[in-house]
Amino acid sequence: MIKAPGKTAPPLRGSTMSSIDQTKSRKAVSAAVVGNVLEWYDFAVYAYVASIIARKFFPGQDEVAALLSAFMAYGLGFLARPLGGIIIGRMGDVSGRKNALLLTMFLMAAGTVMIGLLPTYASIGFWAPLLLVVARLMQGFSAGGEWGGSTAYIVEWAPKDQRGFYGSFQQMSVVAGLLLGSGMAALITTFITTQQMDDWGWRVPFLLGGILGPVGLYMRRTIDETPAYKAVSEGKPVAKSPDDDTSPWLLAGRAFGFTIVWTVCFYVLLNYMPTWTQRYMSISASAALWANTAGLLALMLAIPVMGLLSDKFGRKPLLIACCLCFVIVPYPIFTYLLSGGVSLPMLILVQVVFALMISMFSGAGPAAIAEMFPTRNRSTWMTTGYALAVALFGGFAPFISVWLISTFGSPIAHTYYLIAAAIVSTIVIWQLRETAFDDLQ
Repeated sequence: MIKAPGKTAPPLRGSTMSSIDQTKSRKAVSAAVVGNVLEWYDFAVYAYVASIIARKFFPGQDEVAALLSAFMAYGLGFLARPLGGIIIGRMGDVSGRKNALLLTMFLMAAGTVMIGLLPTYASIGFWAPLLLVVARLMQGFSAGGEWGGSTAYIVEWAPKDQRGFYGSFQQMSVVAGLLLGSGMAALITTFITTQQMDDWGWRVPFLLGGILGPVGLYMRRTIDETPAYKAVSEGKPVAKSPDDDTSPWLLAGRAFGFTIVWTVCFYVLLNYMPTWTQRYMSISASAALWANTAGLLALMLAIPVMGLLSDKFGRKPLLIACCLCFVIVPYPIFTYLLSGGVSLPMLILVQVVFALMISMFSGAGPAAIAEMFPTRNRSTWMTTGYALAVALFGGFAPFISVWLISTFGSPIAHTYYLIAAAIVSTIVIWQLRETAFDDLQ
């Protein structure tokens, strides 16, 4: 699946790992990427049917309150991510990246099937939303370990001068999972009636995810451990870094601040966007999902290009450019979308523009965040910092967006959240050293 451009990188200085076998590298990374696609399809599909889940599991409330409740359950899944990140991340450092990735795949598939089979509030009352939260917590625990585990795995398999390109496939596979979820929801809403979607159609994406889960498990059983992890676990010398003596807590704090804009723009402009466009632009659910799917497709295609550019020009230029875009662009674009008479092609164009902005961060980001940490504790601390930021700022992004819009009485109030997140991450990234051209620690 992955064929990196260029020649094989020279061996790590100070390391006994003489080279990376390109055939094994591509096989291992391809298996990780396919599993990651299925994993994130399972996790994200909830957001695309959130309005139906609101009616099925939180009835008896007004429309806004029910939607807030549905997104609160969505956000609770993110609260489990730090715990999953710490436990599964530690497992990845102690027992190996492969074992951690197998566990995350199993837990995510189980939680997804559970949502697809759950009786609604009308059938079992209070137990319905309670079990829904349990299923989301299972998914969140899995996702907490998945992101850091797969990032460490892919970057550690990459040749030195292609870590940005290889790492970008981790994030590309996340988007591919979201794209698969959005496309599936769009397809279902296109070919069945609104009543059928409300009765049983919303369950189909979850049950399909459960069927696909064993595919990911099988593929991950066949992968090899990373050369970098093997070298460290066997006590072989590895490259030294200026950050070797830095507290892992401080490194995790940097990863936390680094991630804020990444997770906020991702979940506001991709997961919440179909809900926003339906409510404030008065377009159909099908049109909103197809526009979102187009944006996700553009993002998926652009990410590897940005990863490749980060190998040539460094991570920081792309990361800072993305942050500045999110300070300047969101407010005028959302003002335009509310102007009235915006056609579907123009909405698609807007989502493509947002996608290209996000791709600058998503292309350079996986390698950049992995390069902050030494191999011996990369999975634990990278995952912890990332997952905490996602739990606090990303998971509740749709909830916070709805709350801001309701509080300020303005449909574009959620742009304040994007701007604030971009400013914070700009400050953090500005102080990081450039790591694109260094040996992996």
